[in-house]
Amino acid sequence: MKPKVTLNPDKEIVELVKKGLKEKGGYCPCRFGKEEKYKCICDEFRGQIADPEFEGFCHCMLYYKSKG
Repeated sequence: MKPKVTLNPDKEIVELVKKGLKEKGGYCPCRFGKEEKYKCICDEFRGQIADPEFEGFCHCMLYYKSKG
């Protein structure tokens, strides 16, 4: 089955993180620096999406990955 990635159901968190993303030009607001690996959706979460055993939030809690 294909994994499902959704926004965090907590609208306050989503609003806060999206504001931070806008201020940092699309880079994770929860990390220092603007490295390509921190561009949303970050490399870390892409790896977690690819892992069939992973279920949970990305680093900044914007996205949630459910197992297929």
